[in-house]
Amino acid sequence: MRTIGVIGVGNMGLPMARALMRAGFEVVARDLQPAAEAAALAAGARLATSARELAAQCELILVVVVDAGEIEDALFREAEPAAAGWRPDTVVALCSTIAPEDAERLATRIEATGAVALDAPISGGPLRAEAGQLSLMLAGAQAVLARAEPVLAALADKRFRISERPGDGARMKLVNNLLAGINLAAGAEVLAMGQHLGLDPELMLAVIGASSGQSWIVADRLPRAFACDFAPRAHARILHKDIGLGVAMAAAAGSDASFGERALALFAETLERGWGGEDDAVLLRTAAAKIAGRDSD
Repeated sequence: MRTIGVIGVGNMGLPMARALMRAGFEVVARDLQPAAEAAALAAGARLATSARELAAQCELILVVVVDAGEIEDALFREAEPAAAGWRPDTVVALCSTIAPEDAERLATRIEATGAVALDAPISGGPLRAEAGQLSLMLAGAQAVLARAEPVLAALADKRFRISERPGDGARMKLVNNLLAGINLAAGAEVLAMGQHLGLDPELMLAVIGASSGQSWIVADRLPRAFACDFAPRAHARILHKDIGLGVAMAAAAGSDASFGERALALFAETLERGWGGEDDAVLLRTAAAKIAGRDSD
């Protein structure tokens, strides 16, 4: 595999494309946003005029879009969809965070065309994507993983083989993202409380980072929140979507998700305040606004 397609070259897809090119792969990019395509072209990728044109040139396609609807559009529903261009042995890797049942359904539809599906959600954020240091949760046949290994190794230094069953990668990703969302929401509420009590934000972060309250997502997000840097590395609306999928998965399994529901409520309030397009570090602002609102009552 030398030519890789990337459908969706936004916050995650573009740094993934750069990592692949740095590893010696040719990348063909496709995005519905002209600015995203311009950035991919500037980075050295070739552009395709349609998903069909991209698929015709590539041995493996990474789909890095927002949700299952956008995946289905790019692969099957556009005027010139990827499925109309790929070869029978093309590997189609679903890297977006989606519901397990959507991963299963899409994999079945992909394989009905003769292509090969790989349930391959990603985790790590844009900086780790750029460095080729993502985590990949992989569900697919061992032979497919072996074929794709050089590509996957260029993207991720942590590659977890979950099972051969499409949908299990999505399940694992939602378990992770549900916990990440809970940790971020809890961290935002607690640190907003500490600041309200007069504690120094930098000192709070230092103490928590060296103590039992530490969390990777809190350490990554909240320092920039205290600096009022909400430029979107990971949009709040995206993690809101992921937590909602995780809570729904728990409900379908008959599992309690009360902590997830509480986190989802804080994210929902963030979106209601019009901050869904900002970095999910903005949860600190939501938590602080809630405290201020209680004080004014």
